[in-house]
Amino acid sequence: MLSTFIIALREGLEASLIIGILVAYLVKTERRHHLRALWTGVAIAITASLALGAFLSYTSAELSTKGQEVFAGTTSFVAVAMVTWMVFWMKRTARGLRDELHGKAAVAVASGAISMGTLAFFAVAREGLETSLFLYSNFKAVGAISTATLGLILGLALAVGLGYGIYNRSVKLNLGKFFTYSGVALIVVAGGVLSYGVHEFQEFGLLPGPDAFIWNITSWMPKDSFIASLLGGTIGFDTTTSWLQFFIWAAYLGMTITAYLSPAKVKTPLHA
Repeated sequence: MLSTFIIALREGLEASLIIGILVAYLVKTERRHHLRALWTGVAIAITASLALGAFLSYTSAELSTKGQEVFAGTTSFVAVAMVTWMVFWMKRTARGLRDELHGKAAVAVASGAISMGTLAFFAVAREGLETSLFLYSNFKAVGAISTATLGLILGLALAVGLGYGIYNRSVKLNLGKFFTYSGVALIVVAGGVLSYGVHEFQEFGLLPGPDAFIWNITSWMPKDSFIASLLGGTIGFDTTTSWLQFFIWAAYLGMTITAYLSPAKVKTPLHA
């Protein structure tokens, strides 16, 4: 539940802020007639994101056991790569995001309603498609569908509420700190998804050492217990963890969090 809540809150708030910036621009520049095209683009992007989630679930259900292992492992690796890239992308572009979107909106307005709808579609689809893939992989890793779904719903609801509150200035939120802390949380969740992907590839036989466990505590902590599910959904803990899973998980978290929290390099001007 906690992991899907974090994913939905972070990604949902990003999408809400992007939509809010575009809506505010159209309202401020008295181009409200383009709002219909904007919301149409947003609706199509949300539909495409839901369709991707449905496609992944249907495809996985139709595969054999071995096929599911390869599919789950591959989607986990792709999801981790996309989320990691997006976390660093947001860190790099957050300060100039408003100006960038305003510039793109100005060009879209000059080109017509279709361009505005296309801009809104791609701005939201980038977040939505990534979120669908990451949530699917996280659902597979967590295993507890009911609680994971509750976390998803609560996270999206809070994201929409915060986004609306920030838009009408009824909510003040330090976005810099929020995205920094939530970025670290997302990286931790991604580490768990990565570990799950390694496990699936080991089960299939593409990676070695599936039975070389660094620990096996299923005798006193069943995989389906509340604590095991909670730890699995937050930090990627597994009651049966192989050495390879552990080393890849630890290496990913160590290198990624260190790079993410390191201050940006300031370019010094060259003097003649």
